[in-house]
Amino acid sequence: VQLQASGGGLVQSGGSLRLSCAVSGPSSEYYSIGWFRQAPDVREAVLCLTYKNDEAWYSDSVKGRFTISRDKAKSAVYLQMDRLKPEDTNIYYCVSDCGWSPAGFVGAFGEWGQGTQVTVSS
Repeated sequence: VQLQASGGGLVQSGGSLRLSCAVSGPSSEYYSIGWFRQAPDVREAVLCLTYKNDEAWYSDSVKGRFTISRDKAKSAVYLQMDRLKPEDTNIYYCVSDCGWSPAGFVGAFGEWGQGTQVTVSS
């Protein structure tokens, strides 16, 4: 599977952005897709959307502000980011084969797309 993230940019604190992840390849609709963000020293899992039932895991840092969704017809996964904060500034990556359980995020075991920069000004 190949992943291509887009939609990053500069936004003021409190604003919104929507990131897109184009997913291509055989049986791409059967992959669980997630988003990570990475600062120079920290890589953080943000969300993971499972393919079976489109249930999602959210990190505490984004719960209530970010929403992940999928458009299977367009082979795309979206990350809607609302009420953005300066600490959300990061490079965001979409990844395949993420997994989670009721105990929390398990990991991402597939491919990574190129990142897209999100900058939130105060």
